Amino acid sequence: MGKATRIIALSVVLLTALLFVQFVRSTPSPAQSEKNRFAEKVNLALRRTAHQMLAAAGDSTSQIPPVQQTDASTFLIRLDQSFDYDKLPELLQKSLQIHAINEKYDVAVLNCSDGKIQLGYSVLDVRKKQVVACSGRVQTKGCYNLQVRFATPEAAPPITMNWWMLAIGSVLTALVFTVFRQSASPKEATASPVSTPEEDHKLHFGDSSLDMANLKLIANDQEHDLTYREAKLLRLFAMNPNQLLERDFILKSVWEDEGIIVGRSVDVFVSRLRKLLQDDPTLKIVAVHGVGYRLEIRPI
Repeated sequence: MGKATRIIALSVVLLTALLFVQFVRSTPSPAQSEKNRFAEKVNLALRRTAHQMLAAAGDSTSQIPPVQQTDASTFLIRLDQSFDYDKLPELLQKSLQIHAINEKYDVAVLNCSDGKIQLGYSVLDVRKKQVVACSGRVQTKGCYNLQVRFATPEAAPPITMNWWMLAIGSVLTALVFTVFRQSASPKEATASPVSTPEEDHKLHFGDSSLDMANLKLIANDQEHDLTYREAKLLRLFAMNPNQLLERDFILKSVWEDEGIIVGRSVDVFVSRLRKLLQDDPTLKIVAVHGVGYRLEIRPI
């Protein structure tokens, strides 16, 4: 092996090492993915709670503001009018149970203007069916921030890269490069066609698949053409299998860019998707009255 070849081999090894390090650092850990999913579920639970609280106060038209996450375990949603504090513990606990959130938490009702705590309680009072702190107190009219702080889970150990993994990868790269150089002599080297596998754009769920690029649904080998909104709604369900999606969340995810949202749009499009999915017995879109829909994937 000549000097030029050795330089090329060394460059390939170093490049492989750098790419490997970058891959390890950029790959999200399972713990981070779980944190992201937890935040999504809390977001839905708090929005449902805010909706129920405003509805109980006679307000069914005001827009619910977005949930703010101030740190890894603290979430906050703004309520621009007073509400019945005594109803909060039961409504919040029910919303968290719907989204399978079982972590311990503390609740604080903060004044919007100065951030001071006006009311608050612990979930332990609710679970032990004790009298909730501050219940029965008169609440003055105004703007409040509902803050929920969950018990901080034990931090997962950081992912470290073992030196031997990098060493093995570098050695294997060098060996492959050497064998290639020795076997591909000028007399024997022949041009071979490069085969590129077709890129798979399909999202698979149950016995069906969704081709977003071509707006096609293949349900148990039966092909159906979809509109853009149908495909977008089906993709939302397929990305969250067996998860309850609230109507407000569906409208925001699928129709927000249209500017005008019609509540009946969800029902009409779900009905259309149900008909298209009839060919796949493993799938069923289930309605949860007053809350939203869930795509159930069931084994045959």
